[in-house]
Amino acid sequence: MSRLPLDVNFMFLHSLPSPIPFTSTFNPPNLLPYLGKENLICIDRNEMSSERGKDVAEGSSRIPGDHQQQPATPSRYESQKRRDWNTFGQYLKNQRPPVPLSQCNCNHVLDFLRYLDQFGKTKVHLQGCMFYGQPEPPAPCTCPLRQAWGSLDALIGRLRAAYEENGGSPETNPFASGAIRVYLREVRECQAKARGIPFKKKKKKPNQGKGSDESSSTMQFS
Repeated sequence: MSRLPLDVNFMFLHSLPSPIPFTSTFNPPNLLPYLGKENLICIDRNEMSSERGKDVAEGSSRIPGDHQQQPATPSRYESQKRRDWNTFGQYLKNQRPPVPLSQCNCNHVLDFLRYLDQFGKTKVHLQGCMFYGQPEPPAPCTCPLRQAWGSLDALIGRLRAAYEENGGSPETNPFASGAIRVYLREVRECQAKARGIPFKKKKKKPNQGKGSDESSSTMQFS
């Protein structure tokens, strides 16, 4: 049987008593002699292309919300650095008179480190104490508690980085002052003598590669 032209096919479809949905799974066999398999496939593809374009248009408004990247969780170091920076800023505000951050110098930093000693948990024996120089005293004593040298050294490192991240100049960074390094070295030596803990540098391993960094050990006091 000869096939009708495509416009006649459409006129025939519109003359049917009820609309016939042409989907990817609908190919009525009784219409094949009139329309031809090629025309049905053509109509079917147009239908699918239209539906696909509709889905893309509707889904485009959902893509930003569905695939929106969650803010990265700050690392433990970044969180601690932010807390230290806020604590130091609050310390400057509590001074009488308050000290602006732009006028902060190494003396304010040294006062801040001494202020933190009241919250320390490291027993530092005085020279007159019978346990002076003993790493593990057998009995309690009345010697004061101090901030451990390792904790102060790590604190200064975080504050030095936070100062420059908040707009401070490396040339005027009070946490990188030579007076701060001298103070930390004196605290390290004092605590090592009081508790009988020698400070030793980490030895380079024979099989250590050229790209490895050699650094001195950080002595953490408890």
